[in-house]
Amino acid sequence: MADLLWDDVKCFLDPDLMGSLPDVRVPDASVHNWQDVLDLVVERGWKCQYSEGETVLPLPCAEAALSRPADAECPNLRVWLTADVLAIFRFHSDQEIDFDVDLRELQGQERLDVLCGFLREIGRRLGKPVLMDPEGSCGPPVLGFDVEADRVVLLAEPLVR
Repeated sequence: MADLLWDDVKCFLDPDLMGSLPDVRVPDASVHNWQDVLDLVVERGWKCQYSEGETVLPLPCAEAALSRPADAECPNLRVWLTADVLAIFRFHSDQEIDFDVDLRELQGQERLDVLCGFLREIGRRLGKPVLMDPEGSCGPPVLGFDVEADRVVLLAEPLVR
């Protein structure tokens, strides 16, 4: 059974309403949590590409990716959940795991299920919530993995158009 139904959440996945790149995050993280995510990517065999600036490099350990000079470009890790669904992790801080997904790639129940499965795998591995906020939002998250419920849940009331 699906964690979320498309009809219940499609307003939160509408790029015209929410911006096309919502912020997905795991708060209260650590270098160890980052490493767990990197290990998960490798274990699951998701296609990925790590880069620093324009330079593509082999996937390092989390500690190396997070310990860079202050003036260095922020590394990122592109992870393809499917051939056409991409998550981009940015190594801004060891205290929060931060990544983007493109809502234009997440239209319909099948793609929503891919996103929910990804959030669920990260949340289960870390034992932490994985929260999705509208692009650039300072407001509350709209959906996320709930550790106690062991599933992705809606965290906001649907928008009325």
